[in-house]
This record gives sequence, structure tokens and C-alpha cells, in this order.
Amino acid sequence: MTGCTQISAGCDHCYALTLAMTKTREVYLRRMPVKNTPENQANPFAPRFWEDRLDQPLKWKTPMRIFVNSMSDVFHAHFSLGQIESVFSVMNRASWHQFQVLTKRPERALRLADRLVWTPNIWIGASVENMNVARRVDALRQVPAAIHFLSCEPLLGPVHELDLRHIEWVIGGGESGIGYRPFEIEWARKLRDKCLAERIAFFWKQNGGRTPKAGGCELDGETWSQYPTPAPTIASSRGEERQAALNLT
Repeated sequence: MTGCTQISAGCDHCYALTLAMTKTREVYLRRMPVKNTPENQANPFAPRFWEDRLDQPLKWKTPMRIFVNSMSDVFHAHFSLGQIESVFSVMNRASWHQFQVLTKRPERALRLADRLVWTPNIWIGASVENMNVARRVDALRQVPAAIHFLSCEPLLGPVHELDLRHIEWVIGGGESGIGYRPFEIEWARKLRDKCLAERIAFFWKQNGGRTPKAGGCELDGETWSQYPTPAPTIASSRGEERQAALNLT
């Protein structure tokens, strides 16, 4: 899948949109958009479905951690249930990989959750850049995935008041690129401290700047690269209680 629609402040400087509008533009325009209108045909970032790429993870025999997907949103309204099911089918079959599905639309993920197979190798996450989109966490925690995670990147405001019940992993980071919006270090500290207090794995990616490496990746002189480990038994239906054992090394 490629293409998306900007829906909140975290989308303002979308790297995927920038890529689609520049060096990959002509490649994308050769593929018909899912919602086939003249406007979308001319828009390289209109949602498109690349069925010929679906089986690629099945050919990668070495176990990998796979971001699903970096150029779109699996649960965008333009993608049909059938298309989403085909993505899940590959993830179900490729059990040796770990798939991290990040969405800004966890409400739709929850609506479709009972129609999809959530094998333990599928993790579900939501982007939460500030408290204006805190409602996403409420939907996310109800999806029957092995691990629920938040991507607080770009961090655009304090989020330490988030309800992190049934959230196993929090990723944070400042914004990078042209026109990047600086963050306050106290936002990062409070988020880290909340995760430590609640025994939630914390991963700090970057401090942001003109380039991803400009501000470094240390927070108070330390790097934070914690990952969660799912428990052997995972709930198979929405609303069921489930536990996760955290590896905080």
C-alpha cells in the first residue's frame, strides 16, 4: 500500500508524502489509485494497492522486524476489507517475521478487528503526537493484538497524561526535516518517566533537527532502546484480558 490522507498535526511534514511527490512520483502515477478518480490519478500520494508486492515477506527467509507500512496506512478508508485481509493473510503465513502495523486510524482497526486474524507476530500501534489525538489510544488497546504500541513521533506536545493501560511499548522522538518543529525536552522526560513507572518498554528514536541525526538520540545522556516481549498466550477476541511480559533490557 502507498498513499494516505493527512488527518492531524503529526501529518504536516509527512516524509512519505515528500517521497511520493519527488523521486518516486512517476512510479506511483503508473499505478491506478484505489479510488479511481481523475483527481486521484494525478495525485501520486492517493492510496494505491500493490498486489504484486504482497508475497515479498514470504520470500525473506531470515526473520525480520517489518514496518507495515512505511508509505501508507493499512486502515485508510480507501482500502477495502478484502485488501486488508490479503495483507493480514501474508502476515499470518509469514510467522517467522514480526510485523509492526502503525496506523492513525485505530478506530477502523477496531471495527474490523473481528474480521481479521491476529497471529502473535502482528503488533498494532497508533501515532499519538499530542493530547489532541489521545482518543486513538482508547481504540488501540481494544484491538486483540499481541503487542500494542504508541508512536509519539513527532512529539508535538506533552503526552505524559495518556492512559497507558494495556500499552506495552512507547516510541518517542522529535521531528526532523525541513521546517521541523522543535520539542521541549521536558515532554520527553515526562513520557520516559511515566513508562518507567508503569513498566512499559520505552524507545527514544531521535531529538530531531534538520536531519534525523542532527540532534542525536540520547535523552539525558542515555540511549533508550527497550522492546517488549509478548507473553505466550494472547487474547484472540476483542475485550478479552491478556498479559504481556516485558523485556526491559
